[in-house]
Amino acid sequence: MPDNEPAAPRGLPPHLQLIQMGRAFIVSRIVYVAAKLGLADQLASGPKSAAELAGPMQVHAPSLHRLMRTLASLGVLTERTEQRFALTDLGEALKTGAPGSARSTVIYSGSPAAQSGWDHLGYSVETGKPGFEKAQGVPVFDYLAQHPEEASLFSEMMVGLHNQEPPAVAAAYDFSVFKTIVDVGGATGNMLATVLARHAGPHGILFDRPHVVKDAPALLKAKGVSDRVTIEPGDFFQNVPTGADAYILSHIIHDWDEDRCQTILGHVRNAMNPAGRLLLVEMVLPPGDTPHPGKMLDITMLVQLGGQERTEAEYASLLTKGGFRLTRAVSTASAASIVEAVVA
Repeated sequence: MPDNEPAAPRGLPPHLQLIQMGRAFIVSRIVYVAAKLGLADQLASGPKSAAELAGPMQVHAPSLHRLMRTLASLGVLTERTEQRFALTDLGEALKTGAPGSARSTVIYSGSPAAQSGWDHLGYSVETGKPGFEKAQGVPVFDYLAQHPEEASLFSEMMVGLHNQEPPAVAAAYDFSVFKTIVDVGGATGNMLATVLARHAGPHGILFDRPHVVKDAPALLKAKGVSDRVTIEPGDFFQNVPTGADAYILSHIIHDWDEDRCQTILGHVRNAMNPAGRLLLVEMVLPPGDTPHPGKMLDITMLVQLGGQERTEAEYASLLTKGGFRLTRAVSTASAASIVEAVVA
């Protein structure tokens, strides 16, 4: 669940930079309400005023005008004559079904449940435990299993947040050498479908929990690879499909604490062919002060799931404990890398 908000402008005095950082939530709440109300969809047919929209949207017209005026100052809308507002390119991206799934991402990220974890960031720093679980009483993925609408939003968010990664991963690594590729925890199959679309030879197995893979057939069909993918519902804490020669875990290991990572790695090690490859698609953190979206994501993982991002050396250590040997970390055209490992 990446989060790469820009820092405050460095030309400002330090105290104003800090104040802008501390008040950045105001912008996120404004965009969340616009997404939740479906404002971009209401403006899809052309410019409208708040007075024209208030009835259909069942909102207070003067307050809607103030919201739209503020969105125009942020570049999401633009104000035309007679206080009518139109979508900008940013606003177009907030429509339902627009490429990148921005609306689903903003709605899920700003939802009361997702936000509740951040209310307990201090608790997470003090204990190393997820704030989400303290707030909701259950881990994130158990919560999603009980809330199918939010689970669908979460899946769409993952596709939107990582939409640059699948083509970058497919281009950076030669998957054509494999006969069978298992996408462990592959959700609706976006990564696997992109890999198979670029590499004609392999067959794919999509493996994830039943409530997650229910949305996969439509995506796989849309990507033109449904005849090359077998969907297997399951739980990687229990087992994974056996006998394949490549196992992709895309943003899976970063979700969990070390003990549960070792459980997952153990199941993969026992299931894969002796000469197989483990391929972790993760944001490998650079050392020092180097900016990287994975460093913000690292705190998100702490709060929401109790997981973490790692440096290459930390992945090597984790994999060694799991009976693997890290062979290389392959950079891609995205922020993610492919951490390749073999059975030690």
